Amino acid sequence: MTRSTPRTVLHRAAGSFAAAGLLAAASLAGAAAPVQAADTPVFTLGGPAETALHPYPENGRPKSSTVGISLNNPSEDEENGGFGGDFTLTFDLSGVAGVADVKFDGEANPDCKVTGTKAVCEDWGIWPGLQGAADLVVTAADGSESGDTGTITVTGQADGATFTPFTTRLTVGGPDLVMERLPLRTELTPGEKQQAPITFANRGTRDADGVLLTLRYSRGLDIPQRYSNCEYTVDDPDQPDFGSTTALCSVEGAFEAGATYTLATPLTLEATERAYYDTFLYRIQENSAAQRASQRAGALFERGTGGVLKAVPVTKGAAARSTDLNPYDNQQDADFRTENTADFVAYGDQVAGPEGATVKADIGFRNEGPAWIGHIRSGEDVATVDFTVPQGASVTSKPERCRAVTADGKYREDQTSPAPRYVCNTSMTVRDGSGLDLPFELRVDKAMVGASGAVTVRNTWLQNPALPFDPKPANNTAFLVLNGEGGSDSGGTTGGGDGGSGEPSTPPTSAPDPEKSPSGDSGSSASTTSGGSAGTTGGSGGGLASTGSIALIGSGAAAAALAAGLVLFTAARRRAARHA
Repeated sequence: MTRSTPRTVLHRAAGSFAAAGLLAAASLAGAAAPVQAADTPVFTLGGPAETALHPYPENGRPKSSTVGISLNNPSEDEENGGFGGDFTLTFDLSGVAGVADVKFDGEANPDCKVTGTKAVCEDWGIWPGLQGAADLVVTAADGSESGDTGTITVTGQADGATFTPFTTRLTVGGPDLVMERLPLRTELTPGEKQQAPITFANRGTRDADGVLLTLRYSRGLDIPQRYSNCEYTVDDPDQPDFGSTTALCSVEGAFEAGATYTLATPLTLEATERAYYDTFLYRIQENSAAQRASQRAGALFERGTGGVLKAVPVTKGAAARSTDLNPYDNQQDADFRTENTADFVAYGDQVAGPEGATVKADIGFRNEGPAWIGHIRSGEDVATVDFTVPQGASVTSKPERCRAVTADGKYREDQTSPAPRYVCNTSMTVRDGSGLDLPFELRVDKAMVGASGAVTVRNTWLQNPALPFDPKPANNTAFLVLNGEGGSDSGGTTGGGDGGSGEPSTPPTSAPDPEKSPSGDSGSSASTTSGGSAGTTGGSGGGLASTGSIALIGSGAAAAALAAGLVLFTAARRRAARHA
């Protein structure tokens, strides 16, 4: 049995990408888990519902495809929800005899063996969440013909656990839809529009019976048309994501093998007044109810009311439905940089209380726009709120996303006792009209008239505090004033000031100069680790790598063949939602 060796850990990570890639050619399958006793974990096997095989060639070696089998542990307890026992996966290959030859990637699956029409994989440990279980390498069998099809059924067994079985289908031949890259302008100004004449080809061996065009564009972009054969959804505004719109467009017709098609009328892509860093993704797949359901992933979509989106042939090819022979060339994306700004306005508070009292204060900032700011590729936090505690007070309660630092903003290992200063990172997005509200509780250790602490919204790098998109740095600093002139000398707590107004509180004459606020060594770099890490608080959690294609988001986990980062993205959403 395989224990948790470095090799198996890497295999699981790599398998997770393959098994959980977003909007691939087939849905992430697996029936609903049966009802079990509360103390018996139920794990769900999954993978692509169907995979197309390149026909067996007349000369040379057949081309292989990979079927990534996934395993989902539904526990949300990341620390204690794992299963620490041995388990066995069994693959029934009798259904693909004469249709496909099956083997395993030996290095990634060292404990998997094929014997006749049966394969067995042995492993240990099932961690919470979705993970790769095994990668099947499949080719069309010698003597098979286009259209031949069969199924593989996967079951699991372990003492003290139950597995929901999974069946995947292999079919010889099929369409191969390829999305052509558009020559889009990527340096834009607000309000600028350009045409997007989306063009795709079928380079497969069979026709495609209808296509599903998926469009996804982040908050600063818009496609004004709302077609009646498209359905639309927008990311939940309560989640710190990209505020993206997703459109699923079902285009009818027989899209012939060897032919190229373009939209009858090009789309219009517009950079709105909110645009700054944005991304547009466009993907083509064969249309089916299962594909649409997979990409909806439970989100609510609303159908458009405009005309019908159609595709017309550019070139004609030789005139049965199947799955895509190569799902990795179905998608293209483009990144845009719009010449725009966002005004981040800090706000403070005024509170009062006698010695020994605890007071509540609300501080933070607002993005007065016009642009939204999102680090789509890197996933880095957009900004940091840097709060200096007023003299004579100590923090007794802080938001979870905030961490204590030293008076000069450097790393502080002690995160439990009161600190002189706190930094609170945003997530990887700050939408226009949104911001960060931070409730603190402070104990008045010594009553001092007009004690104040600066509240500054700045870059996450302390040594480079300027926000590159903000043209008004003067309002990046406000003040928390404790027991200002005329403040309380009686019992109880008070709060108020401008709270969440978005306007900076007026600094007292003894307040520090905003131009001389935080500087020095980095105390909030997203590269630091737990205890002093901005990257582990505030829900930043990883974006989409700049070296890879951004995977289309269907408002949740969707399909299973495009290895482009759903696991990272899902982790980012979980962390962001947890800390928001």
